[in-house]
Amino acid sequence: MARQRKTFNEINITPLTDIFLVLLIIMMVIAPLLDQQGLNLAVPNMIEVQDEIKDSKLVKVVVTNEDKYTLNDEEILASQVGNVIAEQAKENPDGLLIITQENATHGAVVKLMDEARNSGVTNISITEY
Repeated sequence: MARQRKTFNEINITPLTDIFLVLLIIMMVIAPLLDQQGLNLAVPNMIEVQDEIKDSKLVKVVVTNEDKYTLNDEEILASQVGNVIAEQAKENPDGLLIITQENATHGAVVKLMDEARNSGVTNISITEY
């Protein structure tokens, strides 16, 4: 006597649906926590600069290849950067312009940006030397 086997033609998607719903709930709970305040950077368009604006009141700090900071061709100690920027920001309220040389490290630039933010500077621009 030959026994007939029943074929199983249906797929049970209940466990898959449960997993998706759990992942959806986890994402909905975590998403509001990911809203952290960071730097608001505006990427400039590539345009050709004709002349430097003479009357801008920017603090211009150069980050050298050796990760040293210079302001008006005078070297600033890394420990004094915050104080010097705070003093200069009083006279030059337009913001800070960071000019980096080709091999300056990101760490030196970020440290300068942090010190500037802690000194109350809100407008920071970066350019290459």
